[in-house]
Amino acid sequence: MFFLIDMVWLGLVAKNFYRRQLGEMLSPKVNWMAAILFYLLFIAGLLLFVIVPALGRGGALQALWQGALFGLIAYATYDLTNLATLKNWPLLVTVVDLAWGAVLGGAVSLLSTLAGTRLIKG
Repeated sequence: MFFLIDMVWLGLVAKNFYRRQLGEMLSPKVNWMAAILFYLLFIAGLLLFVIVPALGRGGALQALWQGALFGLIAYATYDLTNLATLKNWPLLVTVVDLAWGAVLGGAVSLLSTLAGTRLIKG
């Protein structure tokens, strides 16, 4: 679910945005090992810190806001570090990425918690 949602964002919705904003900074090829490692770590974090605790307490809304916060923090780690250390890193990319991290983390956590609750209740 996470990968599908993010691929729609990166491949369709925001593809031209990143190309315009980052230009020559973008690699012509995706480093899939790094991307897969990020996805695995991000999903593990959502499961450990958001989804499993929300399932234990049955809180879909809790999963939504905590997932959004987790996504914001994860994406802020990358984007704010880039903003602080890279010459010409666009502020607009940082703002868009932080919003996307929050939306992605919240949506995946909410949907996963709802699906998990449904499975548990049978």
